[in-house]
Amino acid sequence: MSRHLTLELSDEVYADLQQKANAVGLSIAEWIVTVLSNQSNGLNKVVPPNAQQEEARQRFRNHAGAISLGYATGIDNESIDADLARAYADEY
Repeated sequence: MSRHLTLELSDEVYADLQQKANAVGLSIAEWIVTVLSNQSNGLNKVVPPNAQQEEARQRFRNHAGAISLGYATGIDNESIDADLARAYADEY
């Protein structure tokens, strides 16, 4: 089944679409349908089903706390300044 859709476009938008369609040898309507079809196909690949999203989220969470520096870190300015001083003093 197919449906007809009527759009009202500004002259600037129409000219831009015409140029893009001409560049690939399609009519404006064919170009729009092709672009929209490709976008919807891409969305299906990008957004996995809920079960896959939850599984990926859990795998990501498993990495939290996986590396220990051997000491507590935070927003202590003195330790940050000391780390920066050591880094700048190091000869590369």
